Amino acid sequence: MACEKRLSARRKHTLKGCMLLVATNMLEAEATVKVGEREKFLADKCPALDLPYTKDELEDLCQKLHEQIDISEEERYGIEFKLNLVLNEVSDLNIKIVDMRGKFKRPRLKKVRMSADAMLKALLGSKHTVNMDLRANLKQVKKEVKEEDKQLRDVGDWRKNIEDKSDRKKMFDS
Repeated sequence: MACEKRLSARRKHTLKGCMLLVATNMLEAEATVKVGEREKFLADKCPALDLPYTKDELEDLCQKLHEQIDISEEERYGIEFKLNLVLNEVSDLNIKIVDMRGKFKRPRLKKVRMSADAMLKALLGSKHTVNMDLRANLKQVKKEVKEEDKQLRDVGDWRKNIEDKSDRKKMFDS
């Protein structure tokens, strides 16, 4: 362990400085190489622009294009402004709807049995004079009892009924 020599702080500092200098020189060289490669690539892929127009014609074309751009921008601004107004109105109306729902609590509806007369009285008040008793308005029909039906109901002995039927059978056979 006695053989090891330690570097002094000053020596370390100078070595670091030299290493940083070499590194910056290498980075600068790489950057110049990349710039050269980029220019070479662009020259190969994008040839120089040859326009058949004169400078004045190009300036006129640019002015026309700028005017069209200005017009379209004005239209876009107007439409965007109207859209924002409509969206704000919609959001305000949604807020009002939410407020209205919060103010009024919906009561639980209970099932109520009510006659038609009571319902009309509730709707029309005391002016209600129509009687909705439908059964009272129906015609009463008296039931006439036929003698044959009476006999069928008053069947006493089943043997008599069979004898009567046998007499009928004889009438049909002849």
